[in-house]
Amino acid sequence: MTASSATPLNVVVSGAAGQVAYAFLPLLCSGRVLGPNQRIHLRLLDIPQSLEVLGGVVMELNDCAFHLVDDIVPTTDLETAFENADIAILLGGFPRKQGMERKELISKNGSIFKAQGEALELYARRSVKVLVVANPANTNCLIAMKHAPSIPTENFSALV
Repeated sequence: MTASSATPLNVVVSGAAGQVAYAFLPLLCSGRVLGPNQRIHLRLLDIPQSLEVLGGVVMELNDCAFHLVDDIVPTTDLETAFENADIAILLGGFPRKQGMERKELISKNGSIFKAQGEALELYARRSVKVLVVANPANTNCLIAMKHAPSIPTENFSALV
């Protein structure tokens, strides 16, 4: 199979303007994550305050001319990001600050992953595979999963 013959996957990456995404996106776009022949439609999701940085990320990815990337859509809109998603890589979360209790972090991230779980439920394919990376990943994954009840639980994974 050649790169041009593979059916493209719709891939959403949240927290796309962040440092983890900056290191991860070239691996994804070069085929090192999904395989050397897997084309993708890439949706990059972040918060409105990061839109300018997200634009810079898009420019850098475009400059690389990755042959597996059919298009890149930067967005702050959950529907745009998750519509017909085949794969969701949830990198974005509220960072733990010095002196912050774990329960505070869970509370802040709870609303983020509730909204993303609801968006998965409403817009993503039922077969979507979801990887949660943002800490606490196991809790964030559970929150997203509980808000996407029609997506099989085995389709959710947390990087711990």
